[in-house]
Order: sequence, then structure tokens, then C-alpha cells
Amino acid sequence: MTGGAGFIGSHLVDNLLAIGFDVHVIDDLYSGYLSYVHPQAIFHKVDIRSKECNEIIVSEKPDVVFHLAAQADVQRSINDPRFDADVNIMGTVNLLEACRAASVKRLIFSSTSAVYGNLQSDLISEEDPAAPISYYGLSKWTAEAYIRIFSTMHGIPFTILRYGNVYGPRQMPKGEGGVIAVFIQRIKDGLPLHIHGDGEQTRDFVFVKDVVQANISAITFGHRETIQISTGHSISINNLVQMLKQIHGSDIETTYSSARDGDISHSCLDCRKAYRDLQWQPQVDMIKGLIETYNSI
Repeated sequence: MTGGAGFIGSHLVDNLLAIGFDVHVIDDLYSGYLSYVHPQAIFHKVDIRSKECNEIIVSEKPDVVFHLAAQADVQRSINDPRFDADVNIMGTVNLLEACRAASVKRLIFSSTSAVYGNLQSDLISEEDPAAPISYYGLSKWTAEAYIRIFSTMHGIPFTILRYGNVYGPRQMPKGEGGVIAVFIQRIKDGLPLHIHGDGEQTRDFVFVKDVVQANISAITFGHRETIQISTGHSISINNLVQMLKQIHGSDIETTYSSARDGDISHSCLDCRKAYRDLQWQPQVDMIKGLIETYNSI
């Protein structure tokens, strides 16, 4: 697994070990933490762009590769598009070449709803066109395309999972979808919440443990498919603040400023394909997930 020391990856490692898999973690700890890695996992501090990463996969010949490592900060992608493309595109190409050489049986790629940009659609499906508005969304979309073409040319089986806004314990207050972690950390520190835009922008938040189960389902199901993983329901940032006030038990000061470049206005994903092809559906409702996240920080 690449990115196994990160937010989503570390939860996935825990679950894979619990059901009996041997797990190798490849992570350069740029945004991950060694303390997140389960002690039973075999850890390699390696960059996914490196020759060493390629050699580890070829040597180990894993049945399944989960590719979660990424540059996932939208604002970083805008400020440094070269770095974003190098990690997300060239890192994926390096991994694909290793998967081909090792005859990997399934590559499961973590992608994002950011590939759709600001589509004017109440409910986005996998058939809707990609129209990214940030270099991050563009690089993830490009990585998807490399995966599909590699599969056509070299027969690499794959499943692409496009996530909504993932949240939960271990998420750091930065990067894509990090607004919940940011808000809870500021609440715990007694600081006001800062909202970019008017707060009416919406997100489709999905709890990390549900995302983990989708990845596990993809080991068996969703062959050569692109599948959205979220809840099919969105809430506004203003409504999110109200839910956090309820959990916190007291009022929370909020401030507003202009929207940022690259930020998406509205996002809600149709998850019926996940129900059908992955035999998966989310189990954790928003309040329960927020309470668990709040108590973990």
C-alpha cells in the first residue's frame, strides 16, 4: 500500500491486517506519520517516484496494490503545479510500471470528486464529464487515464474509487477535505472558525471507516470500473458548523472571507454504482462520525 502512513491509508492497513492480509506500507512520511502505521505492517520509507519503490513491488509481487499516496492539497497544487504533477502523475506511472513487472492482480486507486470541478449538477454520476478547476483535480484525473491505458495495453486489472470529502480520526487539519479536522482543532483550541465564501457551498462528507470498507470490497468487486464512494447527500459548511456547535455544547464564533481559487462550490455524488458493483454502502451517519472525530482530537 502506498500512503499507508496517512489518514485513510493507516485505517485501511489496520483493517487489512485484522482480516488476515500481510501488508507492506510504502510512504515517504511527507504527510504521513510513522506512529499511524500498525506495528504488524512492514514499513518502507520510500518515495513513490523512486526506483526503490518500483523494486520493492517487483520483489514482493503483491496480489493487490492500494495506491493512496498523493499530493492532496488543492492550494499546494495551485502554488506548485510541477510538484503536484510529479507526485500524482509520475508517481502513479512509476507504480504502474512496477505493477506490470510484478503481475499484480489488482490495483485499487484512490481518486477524488475534485476531477469534476464545478459541474452544475445536483447529483454527480460517474458518467458526468471531468472538468477539474485545480491542478490537483487535473493530476488525479490524468493519473486515472494512465491507469486505464496501462490496463488496456498491459492487462493490469484495476478499480478506481473517486471519494467525496473523507473525514474522521487521524485526519490532519490540511489537504483535500480537511475542513472538519480544521474546524474541530480550532474549536478545541478556543479559536474562531474561518469560512472561505458565504458558507453555502456544499460537500458530500463520507466517514473514513466507510471508505476503508469500500477499498476492501474493491479487492473482489468493481473490476476495471470507476466508482464513486460517498453518501449521496451533501450539507453546507454553515450546516456543518451548526452540527459542530451541537456536539461542542456551546456557541462557536465564525468569520467569513472571499472564496479561494480552486475551491469547488457544490459536490454531491451518486453512489448507486457502488451499491450495485461493489456491494457497498455507507454505514456511519454524519452526527455519529462527527462525534467520533471530535472525541479523537
